Amino acid sequence: MTNHIEISLEEQKLWLKNNDQILHEFSISTAKNGAGEMMGSECTPRGEHEVVDLIGADEPINSVFVGRKTTGEMYTPELRKTNPDRDWILSRIIRLGGCEAGRNNGGQCDTYDRLIYIHGTPDDVEMGKPGSHGCVRMRNEDLIDLFDQVSVGTKIKIS
Repeated sequence: MTNHIEISLEEQKLWLKNNDQILHEFSISTAKNGAGEMMGSECTPRGEHEVVDLIGADEPINSVFVGRKTTGEMYTPELRKTNPDRDWILSRIIRLGGCEAGRNNGGQCDTYDRLIYIHGTPDDVEMGKPGSHGCVRMRNEDLIDLFDQVSVGTKIKIS
């Protein structure tokens, strides 16, 4: 088996594994609304997923993304003050697609259509506790490390 990802909502951890061997363990932040698959719930979807797109490979750390495109901005605390309501998506985007029809793929429970990502976040955002709008947030350096070790099709289990 090639590299795969396991995410624990309870432990707020992400593991990059090869078979059963842990290659890396990362502290993360998932949805403050908890687990759930419904459109508009702002919950983190559970079940079997896969990487469907890798966005931002050549961008500098702290690059700002809106609509999966870089804005040309670099995140700073000053930029945050001028955009206090922005959900900061930084450095890289690993876009997820659900693999289970009726659970996280299709209809009102579609991870891809819900725009669920693993993405970077400002350094002062607390890891190890829920706080996102449904995505999986990571420290920027950790995200870049993970991004460089996965590919489209990498399997992800969220439980």
